[in-house]
Amino acid sequence: MEIAVISFSRRGLALGQRLLAGLREKGWQAHAFAKCKSVENEFIQSCHPIEESIGEWTGKHFSKFDALIFVGACGIAVRSIAPYVKKKTTDPAVVVVDERGVFSISLLSGHIGGGNDLAQTAAEIIGAQPVVTTATDLNQVFAVDVFAKQNGCSISDMKYAKEISAQLLEGKTIGFSSDFPWKGELPAGLVPKGQGKNPKLGIALTASLKERPFLHTLYLIPKVITVGIGCRKGTSVEKITKAVSEARARLQIPQEALVQAASIDLKKEEPGIIEYCRRQNLPYVTFSAEELRALEGEFTPSSFVKSVAGVDNVCERSALLASGGGRLILRKTAGDGVTVAFAIKEWSPAF
Repeated sequence: MEIAVISFSRRGLALGQRLLAGLREKGWQAHAFAKCKSVENEFIQSCHPIEESIGEWTGKHFSKFDALIFVGACGIAVRSIAPYVKKKTTDPAVVVVDERGVFSISLLSGHIGGGNDLAQTAAEIIGAQPVVTTATDLNQVFAVDVFAKQNGCSISDMKYAKEISAQLLEGKTIGFSSDFPWKGELPAGLVPKGQGKNPKLGIALTASLKERPFLHTLYLIPKVITVGIGCRKGTSVEKITKAVSEARARLQIPQEALVQAASIDLKKEEPGIIEYCRRQNLPYVTFSAEELRALEGEFTPSSFVKSVAGVDNVCERSALLASGGGRLILRKTAGDGVTVAFAIKEWSPAF
């Protein structure tokens, strides 16, 4: 998490320095900024002076940082961020700490953005009282967005997430379905699918949208699938993108479920694959022919691929090897010079 600490007075700057040091000790990237004309340069040598208005500065940096900590009044923070607040899935966390260090207040993006946790951390650093106002936290009710963030899952529909929280707060039950074994006990209010009357609203933890276990289903999608890619030299990124998209459509796998792409090291510098990974923000790993040959299992062989690459199959073997002991869920599909396979890693969410 990259954090900006913004101060407005001499006392605020001193407190900001304590926050800065504490956050950095915890391994976070923290930067100090000062909007205060009366403070000597030597006192703020570790701070970046803010020359423009705080509103203009916030507009330039709102999406740059993962979190903003305002050391000052809530009103300053609210007026500064108001024009730039969009939605909870993209807004940064915003925390306000009064300049005396009495309260540490989670103001924006408390769950998904991590504002509640940051307010708690800041409070621990300076000895303040954390202030969290989200209803699920106050009532100690399961928060699906917190669970998703903690387990690295994407949320398919924030409207359903909001409705789930509302129903749990009213004491109603929510269905729960998972393609993965989970660790810990299901929170109160979640009922596994098939146990009693099936609720109309429920959560499905899955890497595929093929099934709809509840009339109204919120999908939580973990990044667990590796796409193995093989291709002819010089294959365009458009053809690779089309091949992967068509393969995903077969199993109704959303793009969010992909964690990485894999291939043979002969394709380490293949422009089409590299560009596909760049556009999709996917890490790209490659293996030698020897590493791929050593992988045990049944794979779809190709004598042509073996003559060129030194191994009988690239996409299936690389996907499976990169998954770290997972299993193939889609064997080689071929078309227009591209081969694609999917492997899913073993994974368990934790409550």
